[in-house]
Amino acid sequence: MRFLITGATGLIGKEIVALCHKRNIAVNYLTTSKEKIVSRGRYQGFYWDPDSGEIDLACFSEVSAIINLAGASISKRWTDHYKKEILASRINSLKTLYKGLEQVDSKKITSFVSASAIGIYPNSLGSYYTEDEKRVDDSFLGEVVNAWEKEADSFETFDLNVLKIRIGLVLSAEGGALPQMVRPIKNCVGAALGSGEQWQSWVHIEDLARIFLFVVEHELKGVYNGVGPNAVTNKKLIREIAKVLDRPLILPNVPEFVLKTILGEMSYLLLASQRVSSKKIEDEGFVFHFPNIDMALHSTCKSDGEPRSS
Repeated sequence: MRFLITGATGLIGKEIVALCHKRNIAVNYLTTSKEKIVSRGRYQGFYWDPDSGEIDLACFSEVSAIINLAGASISKRWTDHYKKEILASRINSLKTLYKGLEQVDSKKITSFVSASAIGIYPNSLGSYYTEDEKRVDDSFLGEVVNAWEKEADSFETFDLNVLKIRIGLVLSAEGGALPQMVRPIKNCVGAALGSGEQWQSWVHIEDLARIFLFVVEHELKGVYNGVGPNAVTNKKLIREIAKVLDRPLILPNVPEFVLKTILGEMSYLLLASQRVSSKKIEDEGFVFHFPNIDMALHSTCKSDGEPRSS
């Protein structure tokens, strides 16, 4: 078995690649940097340039599933120029993969799985979202995710199992949001953000990687939330991190206007509230290794404040 993975060198991609290799699944990956191309047994690199639509068609050789994680980080200041890059990077990556599939024999490929985000759900303190929700958040993030998913739907033309995994807050020792949260708490200057009441639907990176493989192995299709079973408020999340690190929380919440002043429109990532259900993937038989926030944090943080691998 061999998977083609875009974004394989990113935080989530590395975890999925490692899990693939543990399960004896070979990996082809696409990279925009020719210097990052390696060829060793079950790990083969290929060049592509989504901005120009260039792709090495050899990347599809012997592939049975495609996992798409490509897209510019949303954790950089949202200038008008960078907002265009965030959207274009996602759409162009999908268009380039589509163009490539049109030029090869894709009959052996059974599944196409694209990353998405829970940012598509409207900002709400009271709602509890399942994959059946039709409303889209009226923010830049909602606009991006909606366009991203519509582009992914085009792959149904190839008679594939098309899946979209709506990813929540990923907890990992190796990068993403958690190390940024740990640092101020470790130095005793941590605090909840805004009201602290906003819901944060999180997922341990190990469980997230397992979800991507699970949907392929079980030949599922459609939309699945990539979140753990028990969302927490921002206040609860900060409190639990402090408990694991054995640090006090002595400062008041960081006011919303301060976050907006420092981060601009990107502050929405920290202040938006989406309480999201994992019931659909669990009903398919998926079992989370880290179903609650305490277990997840203990696997990724040590009491001295330094992150650790799970």
